[in-house]
Amino acid sequence: MNRIGLGRDLHRLVPGRRFLLGGVEIPFDKGALAHSDGDVLIHAIIDALLGAAALGDIGEMFPDSDPAYKDADSMELLKTTFNRIKAQGRKLINLDCIIICDEPKILPYREKICTTLAEALEIDIGQISIKGKTNEGLGPLGRGEAVEALAVCLLEC
Repeated sequence: MNRIGLGRDLHRLVPGRRFLLGGVEIPFDKGALAHSDGDVLIHAIIDALLGAAALGDIGEMFPDSDPAYKDADSMELLKTTFNRIKAQGRKLINLDCIIICDEPKILPYREKICTTLAEALEIDIGQISIKGKTNEGLGPLGRGEAVEALAVCLLEC
């Protein structure tokens, strides 16, 4: 049996924070305002994985009310989540993601993001798709006030 999971995350962008996507720091004058390190892509992936495995969501597993997760490394949270998935005997088949922001441009960092995620999720880079989309200057995403990520995964049970 296969199971599909969908994840989404959105963070406001503010000066003085690092801009992280998929465990890769991207040079930019703003970063995500968040309780953890604000890696919006990893947060969406975690929710997709948890959804496919029917294990709740990122807020349940890593609550922002818990000081232990203040400035937490999202890559470590992803590895913890993936270990729970593996413990259920599930296998990640593929991951498809969209990052929505007008700036910074994602394409120059896409391969590095895919490589970093493939290593963390113990899959081949060809099982991951990352796409950067703009919001055509519309709304908070288009004005550079926020970044959003969507992720869909397929788990084999």
